Amino acid sequence: MDMKFSHKRINGIRLHVAEAGPPDGPLVVLLHGFPEFWFGWRHQIGPLVEAGFHVVVPDQCGYGHSDKPEGLAAYELDRLAADVLSLAAEYGRERFRVVGHDWGASVGWWLATAHAERIERLVAMNAPHPSVWYEAMTRDPVQRRRSWYLRLFRLPWLPEWLLSRGDFRALRKGFEDARPGAFTAEDFGRYRRAWSQRGALHGMLNWYRAFLRNPPGPSTGVRIAPPTLILWGERDRYAGRELAQASAALCERAEVVWFGKATHWIQHDEPAAVARLCVSFLAA
Repeated sequence: MDMKFSHKRINGIRLHVAEAGPPDGPLVVLLHGFPEFWFGWRHQIGPLVEAGFHVVVPDQCGYGHSDKPEGLAAYELDRLAADVLSLAAEYGRERFRVVGHDWGASVGWWLATAHAERIERLVAMNAPHPSVWYEAMTRDPVQRRRSWYLRLFRLPWLPEWLLSRGDFRALRKGFEDARPGAFTAEDFGRYRRAWSQRGALHGMLNWYRAFLRNPPGPSTGVRIAPPTLILWGERDRYAGRELAQASAALCERAEVVWFGKATHWIQHDEPAAVARLCVSFLAA
C-alpha cells in the first residue's frame, strides 16, 4: 500500500497528513486520540483503502509533525472540528465520513453535533459524546475516579515533566492493558519519536486543559443525525460502558458493538474486527 505524506495549511496551522487510496473514492478521515498520532490507525488504513475509500489521517493539532500552537484556543472542540472541516475542504469534499478513537472520537462527536450536514457517517471508539463525558466526570463518583488524571493534566508544566521522565515511561505504561503483542518495540520507537517533537507533550495536554476551561453544554437536547456506529472495548479502565449507552441515546440512528475482551485500545486489541466493521458500516 502506497502512503503519501504532506503538510496541509488550514486555519492558520500546518497539519501533517498521511493519506492513501483512490483520490476519487469516498473520503474517510481517521482521527487519533491521546497519546497517539496517525500511526495509531496502521491496522485499519489498508482494509479501508482496499474497499475503495480515500483515507486521510492527520496528526491532529499539537501532535506528531503537526503544528503545536501556544495558548488553549487552538485546542477547543470548535476549533478542532473546524480543522477537520477545512482539511476535508482541501480535498474538495463537502461531505465525508469520520472514524475517531479517544479524543479523535470526541472531535467526531462534535462534528456530528454541530456540523451534521457535513458528516455522512460516524464511527466512535471508546469515547463518549463530550457532553456525556463531562457530565459523568463531574457528577458520577465512579467516573470521577476513572478520570483522576484530569486533575493532574490541568496543572501547568508539571504533567509535561512527569510524562517525559524515564523515556516517556508513564505514556508507555498507559498502553500496558492492551492485549499482549498489540504494540511492538518498533511501534514504541515511533511513538517515542512523536512524543519527542518539540512542544508535543504541551500540545497534547492542552486538549484536556482547553476542554476543562471551556466545557461543552449539557447533553439535554443534543441529537446526532448522522448514522453512528459505536465500538467499545468493555475492559476500558478510563470510561464505563454506560457512557457508550448514554451517547447512543443521543443518536437518531446508532448501533453499539461491544468487545468483551478489548481495552481502551480497541483498534489495537481487535484490529481485523474493527477494520471489518468500519468498512461495512462506512460503505453502507
